[in-house]
Amino acid sequence: MKFGTWLAIYFIVWWTVLFAVLPIGMRTQHDAGEVTPGTDPGAPVRPQFLKIIALTSVIAAAVFAGLMWLIENYWMI
Repeated sequence: MKFGTWLAIYFIVWWTVLFAVLPIGMRTQHDAGEVTPGTDPGAPVRPQFLKIIALTSVIAAAVFAGLMWLIENYWMI
């Protein structure tokens, strides 16, 4: 397969993993008991997006490596 195809597959895997990882470690304003007037109580207190992006990238790389191995060894076509 070409590099562009692998890049597209990695992007799809990364995006899917992002939505699975996003709620990990999130504390809402309601959970913290500090709801700011005019905001949704479900809004995160400290989102820590860099940590989420790093974790997503590591997990997506592992999933992608497994998927790449399956495709290259003709388990999935």
